[in-house]
Amino acid sequence: MAIEDNPQSRVKYGEELRRLREAAGLTQEELSQRAVMSRTHIAHIEAGRRRPDVDDARRLDQVLGTGGFFVRFLPTLDGRKVAEHFAEAAELELQATVIRQYAGTLVPGFLQTEAYAREVLGSGHPAKRIEERDRLLVTRLERARILDDFESPQVWILLGEAVLRQMIGGPAIMCEQLRHIVKLGESRRIRVHVLPFRVGAHAALEGPVKLMWFQDVPPVAYVEGLKSGRVWELPSVVRQCEEVYNHALGDALSHGKSLALIRSVAEDYEHEAQ
Repeated sequence: MAIEDNPQSRVKYGEELRRLREAAGLTQEELSQRAVMSRTHIAHIEAGRRRPDVDDARRLDQVLGTGGFFVRFLPTLDGRKVAEHFAEAAELELQATVIRQYAGTLVPGFLQTEAYAREVLGSGHPAKRIEERDRLLVTRLERARILDDFESPQVWILLGEAVLRQMIGGPAIMCEQLRHIVKLGESRRIRVHVLPFRVGAHAALEGPVKLMWFQDVPPVAYVEGLKSGRVWELPSVVRQCEEVYNHALGDALSHGKSLALIRSVAEDYEHEAQ
Protein backbone atom coordinates (compact mmCIF):
# COMPACT_ATOMS: atom_id res chain seq x y z
CA MET A 1 0.00 0.00 0.00
CA ALA A 2 1.48 3.36 -1.04
CA ILE A 3 1.07 6.26 1.38
CA GLU A 4 1.83 9.71 -0.02
CA ASP A 5 4.96 11.22 1.53
CA ASN A 6 3.96 14.45 3.28
CA PRO A 7 4.49 15.96 6.75
CA GLN A 8 1.24 14.49 8.11
CA SER A 9 1.98 10.93 6.96
CA ARG A 10 5.53 11.12 8.33
CA VAL A 11 4.26 12.31 11.71
CA LYS A 12 1.76 9.45 11.92
CA TYR A 13 4.41 6.99 10.83
CA GLY A 14 6.75 8.31 13.52
CA GLU A 15 4.06 8.15 16.18
CA GLU A 16 3.43 4.49 15.35
CA LEU A 17 7.14 3.74 15.52
CA ARG A 18 7.37 5.34 18.94
CA ARG A 19 4.26 3.46 20.17
CA LEU A 20 5.55 0.08 19.01
CA ARG A 21 9.07 0.76 20.29
CA GLU A 22 7.76 1.66 23.74
CA ALA A 23 5.42 -1.35 23.72
CA ALA A 24 8.49 -3.51 23.11
CA GLY A 25 10.19 -1.88 26.10
CA LEU A 26 13.02 -0.42 24.05
CA THR A 27 14.69 2.97 24.27
CA GLN A 28 15.70 4.76 21.09
CA GLU A 29 19.31 3.80 21.78
CA GLU A 30 18.44 0.12 22.24
CA LEU A 31 16.38 0.09 19.04
CA SER A 32 19.18 1.83 17.15
CA GLN A 33 21.67 -0.86 18.16
CA ARG A 34 19.38 -3.74 17.21
CA ALA A 35 18.21 -2.19 13.93
CA VAL A 36 21.72 -0.95 12.95
CA MET A 37 20.55 2.66 12.65
CA SER A 38 21.68 5.79 14.43
CA ARG A 39 19.68 6.88 17.46
CA THR A 40 19.47 10.36 15.90
CA HIS A 41 17.87 8.93 12.76
CA ILE A 42 15.28 7.06 14.83
CA ALA A 43 14.53 10.24 16.80
CA HIS A 44 13.99 12.18 13.54
CA ILE A 45 11.68 9.46 12.18
CA GLU A 46 9.62 9.43 15.37
CA ALA A 47 9.34 13.22 15.25
CA GLY A 48 8.17 13.12 11.62
CA ARG A 49 11.20 15.02 10.35
CA ARG A 50 12.66 12.21 8.27
CA ARG A 51 11.44 9.11 6.44
CA PRO A 52 13.36 5.83 6.58
CA ASP A 53 14.46 4.06 3.44
CA VAL A 54 13.19 0.59 2.61
CA ASP A 55 16.16 -1.16 4.25
CA ASP A 56 15.60 0.82 7.46
CA ALA A 57 11.91 -0.11 7.43
CA ARG A 58 12.72 -3.80 6.96
CA ARG A 59 15.09 -3.78 9.94
CA LEU A 60 12.51 -2.01 12.09
CA ASP A 61 9.95 -4.67 11.17
CA GLN A 62 12.40 -7.43 12.01
CA VAL A 63 13.45 -6.02 15.39
CA LEU A 64 9.94 -5.05 16.50
CA GLY A 65 8.26 -8.14 15.04
CA THR A 66 5.67 -6.07 13.18
CA GLY A 67 5.15 -8.40 10.22
CA GLY A 68 6.11 -5.94 7.49
CA PHE A 69 4.09 -3.01 8.83
CA PHE A 70 6.86 -0.43 8.43
CA VAL A 71 7.59 -1.48 4.85
CA ARG A 72 3.92 -1.57 3.82
CA PHE A 73 3.14 1.88 5.24
CA LEU A 74 6.41 3.56 4.31
CA PRO A 75 5.61 7.10 3.08
CA THR A 76 6.43 7.19 -0.63
CA LEU A 77 6.02 9.61 -3.52
CA ASP A 78 3.45 8.37 -6.04
CA GLY A 79 4.30 9.80 -9.47
CA ARG A 80 7.48 11.13 -7.88
CA LYS A 81 9.17 14.04 -9.59
CA VAL A 82 12.70 12.88 -8.78
CA ALA A 83 14.35 9.47 -8.82
CA GLU A 84 13.22 7.34 -5.88
CA HIS A 85 16.69 7.14 -4.41
CA PHE A 86 17.04 10.95 -4.53
CA ALA A 87 13.69 11.89 -3.00
CA GLU A 88 14.92 12.24 0.58
CA ALA A 89 18.09 14.09 -0.46
CA ALA A 90 16.04 16.56 -2.54
CA GLU A 91 13.86 17.33 0.47
CA LEU A 92 16.89 17.81 2.71
CA GLU A 93 18.50 20.07 0.11
CA LEU A 94 15.67 22.56 0.67
CA GLN A 95 16.32 22.59 4.42
CA ALA A 96 20.11 22.84 4.33
CA THR A 97 22.02 25.89 5.50
CA VAL A 98 25.32 24.64 4.02
CA ILE A 99 25.86 22.36 1.02
CA ARG A 100 29.23 21.02 -0.05
CA GLN A 101 29.23 18.76 -3.08
CA TYR A 102 31.74 16.88 -5.20
CA ALA A 103 30.81 16.01 -8.79
CA GLY A 104 33.17 14.09 -11.03
CA THR A 105 31.36 13.84 -14.37
CA LEU A 106 28.24 16.05 -14.50
CA VAL A 107 27.32 19.55 -13.34
CA PRO A 108 25.28 19.19 -10.10
CA GLY A 109 21.54 19.30 -10.81
CA PHE A 110 20.74 22.57 -9.06
CA LEU A 111 23.46 24.35 -11.08
CA GLN A 112 22.34 23.06 -14.47
CA THR A 113 21.01 25.34 -17.18
CA GLU A 114 17.78 24.38 -18.90
CA ALA A 115 19.51 23.25 -22.10
CA TYR A 116 22.15 21.21 -20.25
CA ALA A 117 19.55 19.60 -17.98
CA ARG A 118 17.35 18.70 -20.94
CA GLU A 119 20.25 16.84 -22.54
CA VAL A 120 21.13 15.02 -19.33
CA LEU A 121 17.55 13.98 -18.59
CA GLY A 122 17.04 12.83 -22.17
CA SER A 123 20.14 10.62 -22.20
CA GLY A 124 19.17 7.95 -19.66
CA HIS A 125 18.24 4.34 -20.27
CA PRO A 126 15.57 3.25 -20.84
CA ALA A 127 14.54 6.24 -22.92
CA LYS A 128 11.97 8.59 -21.40
CA ARG A 129 8.90 9.98 -23.11
CA ILE A 130 9.19 13.68 -23.91
CA GLU A 131 6.41 14.46 -21.41
CA GLU A 132 8.24 12.64 -18.61
CA ARG A 133 11.54 14.32 -19.48
CA ASP A 134 9.91 17.74 -19.44
CA ARG A 135 8.27 17.04 -16.08
CA LEU A 136 11.63 16.09 -14.61
CA LEU A 137 13.17 19.17 -16.23
CA VAL A 138 10.71 21.50 -14.50
CA THR A 139 11.51 19.88 -11.15
CA ARG A 140 15.25 20.18 -11.71
CA LEU A 141 15.00 23.85 -12.60
CA GLU A 142 12.83 24.46 -9.52
CA ARG A 143 15.65 23.02 -7.39
CA ALA A 144 17.89 25.83 -8.60
CA ARG A 145 15.66 28.33 -6.79
CA ILE A 146 17.46 27.55 -3.53
CA LEU A 147 20.18 29.79 -4.95
CA ASP A 148 17.79 32.76 -5.16
CA ASP A 149 18.47 33.53 -1.50
CA PHE A 150 21.97 34.97 -1.36
CA GLU A 151 22.52 34.05 2.29
CA SER A 152 21.41 30.44 2.49
CA PRO A 153 22.41 27.81 1.74
CA GLN A 154 26.13 28.43 1.57
CA VAL A 155 27.27 26.32 -1.39
CA TRP A 156 30.73 24.94 -2.12
CA ILE A 157 31.09 22.96 -5.32
CA LEU A 158 34.07 20.73 -6.06
CA LEU A 159 34.22 19.70 -9.73
CA GLY A 160 36.41 17.18 -11.47
CA GLU A 161 37.87 18.68 -14.65
CA ALA A 162 35.93 16.03 -16.59
CA VAL A 163 32.75 17.99 -15.76
CA LEU A 164 34.11 20.85 -17.87
CA ARG A 165 35.39 18.69 -20.71
CA GLN A 166 32.53 16.19 -21.10
CA MET A 167 30.54 17.73 -23.93
CA ILE A 168 26.85 17.53 -23.10
CA GLY A 169 24.63 18.64 -25.97
CA GLY A 170 27.30 20.38 -28.01
CA PRO A 171 29.69 23.34 -27.60
CA ALA A 172 27.03 26.07 -27.44
CA ILE A 173 25.22 24.35 -24.57
CA MET A 174 28.48 23.73 -22.74
CA CYS A 175 29.55 27.36 -23.18
CA GLU A 176 26.27 28.58 -21.68
CA GLN A 177 26.50 26.09 -18.82
CA LEU A 178 30.05 26.95 -17.84
CA ARG A 179 29.38 30.69 -18.00
CA HIS A 180 26.40 30.16 -15.72
CA ILE A 181 28.71 28.57 -13.14
CA VAL A 182 31.20 31.42 -13.58
CA LYS A 183 28.44 33.98 -13.02
CA LEU A 184 27.39 32.30 -9.78
CA GLY A 185 31.01 32.15 -8.67
CA GLU A 186 31.79 35.75 -9.57
CA SER A 187 28.72 36.95 -7.66
CA ARG A 188 29.99 35.00 -4.62
CA ARG A 189 26.75 33.02 -4.53
CA ILE A 190 28.77 29.80 -4.67
CA ARG A 191 32.40 28.85 -4.23
CA VAL A 192 33.82 26.67 -6.98
CA HIS A 193 36.96 24.54 -6.93
CA VAL A 194 38.16 22.40 -9.82
CA LEU A 195 40.23 19.25 -9.49
CA PRO A 196 42.43 19.38 -12.61
CA PHE A 197 43.32 16.19 -14.47
CA ARG A 198 46.98 16.61 -13.54
CA VAL A 199 46.16 15.92 -9.88
CA GLY A 200 45.77 12.27 -10.80
CA ALA A 201 44.38 10.02 -8.07
CA HIS A 202 42.51 11.88 -5.34
CA ALA A 203 40.37 11.07 -2.31
CA ALA A 204 36.98 11.45 -4.02
CA LEU A 205 37.62 9.17 -6.99
CA GLU A 206 35.09 6.60 -5.76
CA GLY A 207 32.14 8.79 -6.66
CA PRO A 208 29.99 11.85 -5.98
CA VAL A 209 29.16 12.97 -2.47
CA LYS A 210 26.98 15.75 -1.08
CA LEU A 211 27.29 17.01 2.50
CA MET A 212 24.47 19.02 4.05
CA TRP A 213 24.32 20.92 7.34
CA PHE A 214 21.15 22.22 9.01
CA GLN A 215 20.08 24.78 11.58
CA ASP A 216 19.01 22.44 14.37
CA VAL A 217 19.70 18.82 13.36
CA PRO A 218 22.94 16.94 12.67
CA PRO A 219 24.54 16.97 9.21
CA VAL A 220 23.98 14.23 6.62
CA ALA A 221 25.87 12.86 3.65
CA TYR A 222 24.32 11.72 0.38
CA VAL A 223 26.27 9.31 -1.81
CA GLU A 224 25.06 8.14 -5.20
CA GLY A 225 25.77 5.43 -7.75
CA LEU A 226 24.06 4.01 -10.83
CA LYS A 227 20.29 3.92 -10.15
CA SER A 228 21.01 4.11 -6.42
CA GLY A 229 21.72 6.57 -3.66
CA ARG A 230 21.59 6.81 0.10
CA VAL A 231 21.34 9.49 2.75
CA TRP A 232 23.68 8.73 5.66
CA GLU A 233 23.06 10.18 9.12
CA LEU A 234 25.39 7.91 11.11
CA PRO A 235 27.97 10.39 12.50
CA SER A 236 30.96 8.15 11.73
CA VAL A 237 29.92 7.82 8.06
CA VAL A 238 29.16 11.54 7.70
CA ARG A 239 32.53 12.36 9.23
CA GLN A 240 34.29 9.98 6.83
CA CYS A 241 32.54 11.56 3.83
CA GLU A 242 33.53 15.01 5.08
CA GLU A 243 37.15 13.90 5.38
CA VAL A 244 37.07 12.57 1.81
CA TYR A 245 35.66 15.88 0.57
CA ASN A 246 38.22 17.92 2.49
CA HIS A 247 41.16 15.82 1.27
CA ALA A 248 40.00 16.21 -2.34
CA LEU A 249 39.43 19.94 -1.81
CA GLY A 250 43.03 20.24 -0.68
CA ASP A 251 44.16 19.05 -4.13
CA ALA A 252 41.88 21.44 -6.03
CA LEU A 253 42.54 24.83 -7.57
CA SER A 254 41.60 27.96 -5.64
CA HIS A 255 38.25 29.62 -6.29
CA GLY A 256 39.86 32.31 -8.45
CA LYS A 257 41.99 29.90 -10.49
CA SER A 258 39.03 27.58 -10.91
CA LEU A 259 36.88 30.39 -12.35
CA ALA A 260 39.71 31.32 -14.70
CA LEU A 261 39.94 27.72 -15.95
CA ILE A 262 36.16 27.48 -16.42
CA ARG A 263 36.14 30.77 -18.36
CA SER A 264 38.93 29.51 -20.59
CA VAL A 265 37.13 26.25 -21.37
CA ALA A 266 33.90 28.19 -22.04
CA GLU A 267 35.76 30.37 -24.55
CA ASP A 268 37.06 27.26 -26.30
CA TYR A 269 33.49 25.97 -26.60
CA GLU A 270 32.34 29.36 -27.92
CA HIS A 271 34.97 29.32 -30.66
CA GLU A 272 34.02 25.74 -31.54
CA ALA A 273 30.35 26.69 -31.78
CA GLN A 274 30.99 29.52 -34.23
